[in-house]
Amino acid sequence: MIDLSGKTAVITGGARGIGRAIALRFAELGADVAFSYRGNAEAAQATASEIQALGRKALSVQADVTAPESAKELIDAALGKFGKIDILVNNAGITRDDLIMRMKPEDWTDVIDTNLSGAFWTIKAATRPMMKARGGRIINITSVSGQAGQIGQTNYSSAKAGLIGLTKATARELGSRNITCNAVAPGFVLTDLTGDLPEALLEEAKARTPLGRFTSLEDVSAAVAFLASDEAAFITGQVLAVDGGLVMM
Repeated sequence: MIDLSGKTAVITGGARGIGRAIALRFAELGADVAFSYRGNAEAAQATASEIQALGRKALSVQADVTAPESAKELIDAALGKFGKIDILVNNAGITRDDLIMRMKPEDWTDVIDTNLSGAFWTIKAATRPMMKARGGRIINITSVSGQAGQIGQTNYSSAKAGLIGLTKATARELGSRNITCNAVAPGFVLTDLTGDLPEALLEEAKARTPLGRFTSLEDVSAAVAFLASDEAAFITGQVLAVDGGLVMM
């Protein structure tokens, strides 16, 4: 069984959806958890209370990871609360879907800034304390859209594909300090982020998935917990698809 006792984790976008599921899975496995949220203070407080109900320490930090100083404040707050950071999960993400011809410039930049640059700024802020500790686990949440592309999601697909490159480059750069960096690529997960996708697209995705269902929050959080654990100590620079076979590469 995976054991994260004594570990401390930071999760971006941890108040709802996939981030919340990961936070609660980590707490169940013994980790203390700090997480960021952008604006929903009520959801953040609810998640923090759930973590504490599991007997673990929780810290919620309002932060906009698109700003380098805000990402650093998140990491500094976690260090101040827990004294160390063993695990970093870059989960914060948004969608602004539209066709290329209709996509507004701000819809492109907002998605790239949040989903890709936000992960870079947070990794940059966590690198020094992880290097000093001579160890750490970084997990980036990418997507099948970053592996195969998706109509109407050039911004999202580009950002998520960029995360895969960021994962591999980080793994090479930090590996000598016993810091691993991997990515998890979920299939279609029914969360607030996918709530606006057309029903026809969702049904098509399910039909094209060999295992015949959508990815669950539990599927994703289990994969992330594995990559954060000692069992995955010799795995780095990899993309773990948790999609029921939707994208095979």
